Amino acid sequence: MIATQEWMTRWGCGIALAMCAVLPAAAQNVRMDTSLGEIVIQLDAAKAPKSTANFIDYVKSGHYDGTVFHRVIPNFMIQGGGMNADMQEKATRAPIPLESKNGLNNVRGSVAMARTSNPNSATAQFFINIKDNAFLDAANSPDGNGYAVFGKVVAGMDVVDKIWAVPTSSKGPFQNVPVTPVIIRKASLEK
Repeated sequence: MIATQEWMTRWGCGIALAMCAVLPAAAQNVRMDTSLGEIVIQLDAAKAPKSTANFIDYVKSGHYDGTVFHRVIPNFMIQGGGMNADMQEKATRAPIPLESKNGLNNVRGSVAMARTSNPNSATAQFFINIKDNAFLDAANSPDGNGYAVFGKVVAGMDVVDKIWAVPTSSKGPFQNVPVTPVIIRKASLEK
């Protein structure tokens, strides 16, 4: 018997539309090859469709390739996806709406969209929570908005832990910048 996904690819959903409608969507993973090792992020398109689609578009365009984890705060989070090693910000597309009230929490290993004080300002930058950060959830945040979780690390948490342990300093107006850049060499969708 042909596996369901292969069957749908080979024959299309037109043959058995009712069957295709009840099949769950396969989880999409993104593999990040960093200068300290690989991190695999499983995306949650069901609960964070806009954030997930946005992240996938940036991955497909190669936006993350050559960017760095530019903000690393021990026992809190690591942030990346927007700056090169010279701390020059890459151009982005328009911001997306905030999806922080989706039932996903800022727990250790979760991946969320970074944003400014404007709740609807997330573009390409993301962060990985090093520990449970409940105060970043909409229900607990002072502004009632919080930060939108859209995925979780499913492999490479040891790499995340290596990243948050690197020495940091200030670089121009930026604080908590790794002294030796931690580079995202390549971000790619897993098949």
